[in-house]
Amino acid sequence: VAVIRGDSKVSGTVTFEQANESTPTTISWNITGHDANAERGFHVHQFGDNTNGCTSAGPHFNPFGKTHGAPEDDERHVGDLGNFKTDAEGNAVGSKQDKLVKLIGAESVLGRTLVVHAGTDDLGRGGNEESKKTGNAGPRPACGKHVPTKIPLLTEINIVY
Repeated sequence: VAVIRGDSKVSGTVTFEQANESTPTTISWNITGHDANAERGFHVHQFGDNTNGCTSAGPHFNPFGKTHGAPEDDERHVGDLGNFKTDAEGNAVGSKQDKLVKLIGAESVLGRTLVVHAGTDDLGRGGNEESKKTGNAGPRPACGKHVPTKIPLLTEINIVY
């Protein structure tokens, strides 16, 4: 579990569950206090380092050397989770399954940083070089390191900024 603190009202949890190495990972989130009626990008980044804020997390986790894309694309970073949608109060609750995100094995996301971005991820379709790296998702106002919980194959991230 990681608790993220900052100067914003956003808080929440993101949970990752995987039954075994060959099954998809279920990613569930409950985030409050973000921008109302918005889509906001979130990604797993390379490093589990937050010493200088979220910029210390490095680029998106990309062990296969691909360009940025949507979660359903073949050409994408492992860390590309897409966007979550907020309601009129700025809250987001949802879940998705992801076949590339793993909690087990050499490409595990454990120990890496989950970053919630200030903007919408264009899913690599923005027509410029930055789109193919970051999805033009904007600044990194909140982040938290993936830390395993006591329940095997379940990790949870608390987001507070």
